[in-house]
Amino acid sequence: MNETVKDRVRPDGKEKVTGELKYLTDLTFPNMLYGKVLRSKYPHANIISICTKKAEELAGVKAVVTSKDVKGMNRFGIVFPDQPVFCEERVRYIGDAIAAVAAESERIAEQALELIEVCYEELPIISSPEQALEKSAVKLHPNGNVLYQAQYEKGDVEEGFANCDVIIEETYKLPRQAHLYMETEGGVVVPEEDGKITVYMGTQHGYKDRFQLARILAIPEQDIRVVSSPMGGSFGGKDELNVQQYGAILALKTQQPVKIHQTRRESIRSSIKRHPMKIRMKTGATRKGKVLAQETNIIADTGAYATLGPAVLDFAVEHAIGPYLIPHVKTKGVSVFTNNGVAGEFRGFGGNQITFALEGQMDRLAEELKLEPLQIRAQNLRETFDPGPLGQKIAPTDGARDVLCAIGESPILQKERRRKEGKLIGVGTAITMHGGGLGFGRLDAAGGRLSLTKDGEIEISFGFEECGQGLLSVIENITTEELGCAPEDLKIVIGDTKYVPSSGSSTASRGTSMVWQAIQRMKGEFKAQLLQGVSQFLNLSTDCLLLGAGGIWYKQDDREHSLCLTYKEVAERVFSHRLPRVETHFHFPTTPDAVVGGHFLYAFGAVAVEVEVDVITGMVKVSKMDHAIAAGPVISEQGYQGQIEGGAAMALGYTLMEDSHICSGLYTRDNIDTYLIPSISDLPLQMNISKIETLYKEDSYGPRGVGEIGTIAVAPAIAAAVYDAIKCFVNKLPLQPENILDQLEEGVKK
Repeated sequence: MNETVKDRVRPDGKEKVTGELKYLTDLTFPNMLYGKVLRSKYPHANIISICTKKAEELAGVKAVVTSKDVKGMNRFGIVFPDQPVFCEERVRYIGDAIAAVAAESERIAEQALELIEVCYEELPIISSPEQALEKSAVKLHPNGNVLYQAQYEKGDVEEGFANCDVIIEETYKLPRQAHLYMETEGGVVVPEEDGKITVYMGTQHGYKDRFQLARILAIPEQDIRVVSSPMGGSFGGKDELNVQQYGAILALKTQQPVKIHQTRRESIRSSIKRHPMKIRMKTGATRKGKVLAQETNIIADTGAYATLGPAVLDFAVEHAIGPYLIPHVKTKGVSVFTNNGVAGEFRGFGGNQITFALEGQMDRLAEELKLEPLQIRAQNLRETFDPGPLGQKIAPTDGARDVLCAIGESPILQKERRRKEGKLIGVGTAITMHGGGLGFGRLDAAGGRLSLTKDGEIEISFGFEECGQGLLSVIENITTEELGCAPEDLKIVIGDTKYVPSSGSSTASRGTSMVWQAIQRMKGEFKAQLLQGVSQFLNLSTDCLLLGAGGIWYKQDDREHSLCLTYKEVAERVFSHRLPRVETHFHFPTTPDAVVGGHFLYAFGAVAVEVEVDVITGMVKVSKMDHAIAAGPVISEQGYQGQIEGGAAMALGYTLMEDSHICSGLYTRDNIDTYLIPSISDLPLQMNISKIETLYKEDSYGPRGVGEIGTIAVAPAIAAAVYDAIKCFVNKLPLQPENILDQLEEGVKK
């Protein structure tokens, strides 16, 4: 990528930093009503009766809806539609919806919710996966409390462990984490003519929302327009329907626009979270540090409903050995229903949890064998043509070795350590690999469109959404680089099912890759259509013409090129009857091996950190952090750096402070006044990023996405640095100051 191209300021940057940009929750319409959703009073209960009469009689209330108002399927879910739109007989978590109200003001809508009378019969609460797996446990779903099981085996782990000189066993406990996007769930649903609707709400997959809404509303997909961009953050949390269905039902019933915008408390109560996991890992190695065997057991708390719980578990199972070659492997995982909210898709998608355990094992082995942490990793690292972690064929890559070597050069890891009064200083590192796309056996279609408009704009269209990740920069930079035009020549259209082709979800680190691959497929034909048309119009050879800034240029030997026709002139004079248009449809590259969920394209990351542990308070401060990332060519410098730094900040919160804790089915922190996330003062002053842009010489798949890779190795690197400082390993996140103090006290006693 041309340096001047990838260094451009992002096209939506000024609007965002000045506050000029309107998000979908900022929209208003004439005659607009306000919607509110009544959620369950209990985490688990039977519904005896629902009476909405008093709410309906309240002045200013225009509609009250319950399950009886759902004309189609009263269920939603991306893969497993098991979550009720409105509960009919039973509630399974505190965020389950009972009814919804549309009123002339938010205040009236809130008053109406208080007037809805629901009679419950409380049921026993399943508060942990272990409790859910007991034979005597209440069944939360007809098929029981096990949502999904996954496993992978190769070799013979018993034989492998028999040949090991050192065996490390540990159980790791990972917390529930909230996405905490700045813009909570919401938007406006507008009824249109002939029973159609337009849904202005943030989502990561407008076409999938349209599909689900069509089933719920019992109307054709074509009658639903979803406008899904821009939105103020998602991180996986808006990949699933959240309040779109309630706004749509209310809008159709009242025939008025309905706005629903959840408060932060409502969002925390009802939104999906990162899966809490308990991971027991047993890893064995020879005296020289060669890892021979690993056995892993994963229990994931998926909460009340499925969402993408099975895929998250598959991903964790796949990445249980990460970038290492281990001859004997046995990995098992189970995803379990409880009454603890709902867990689903979250940046890293199960990779964060399993990598914390895996890298913890590598550090414990290194300590036991008196090896350097990087040394034991280097001895077990995969090579260019080695298979993927499930034994599947993957794109050849040196990414693992590249990031390990690069992070080894970090100044943080050099021998000289600074000292600070009252603080113990430690350094640590971790590495990881992360599969992009949805994986083998899952629908992962993509597409895009290039066209010339009648106004002379080169229109590039995708079904993706801009959710803060910098996608507009990616589209602009790739398109101008590949076509030769200027940013001013472009019209970028995304996130509106009325105008864009389906491109799949803006998730799984796939957006940048899919944009790049789509433009590679379209650029040749699009250029040919333009140049052939101009060639015939001007009676010039196509060899003398090229696309450039502002229009079609005539190539002159040893002299500056001259502009033949502007793009507007090309549209008006050359293609007055039929404008050039190219569309492509394809699938994300996947392994040829039939391994469910197995990935083909991977990004690699390594992290080095320095921490300061306060011996008085037990607080841990990350003072320095470096990253090494191997994800192919950089498309947008700002976007690349923003994703890595932002992901690292989110992972720092996951490591040191965030726990969306639930007790007896209730969130103990129901707002961000008590749920702490990192501020600017919690972050290291500078993060250095080593960008490894080279791909294997025959790799034709282009750049990999970096939306997730910057988050995954941060937690184990911090844990390693804490060990280096206090000489005690940690196996549970977030790192609690009181636990650090206990370990320091134990160390003093010894």
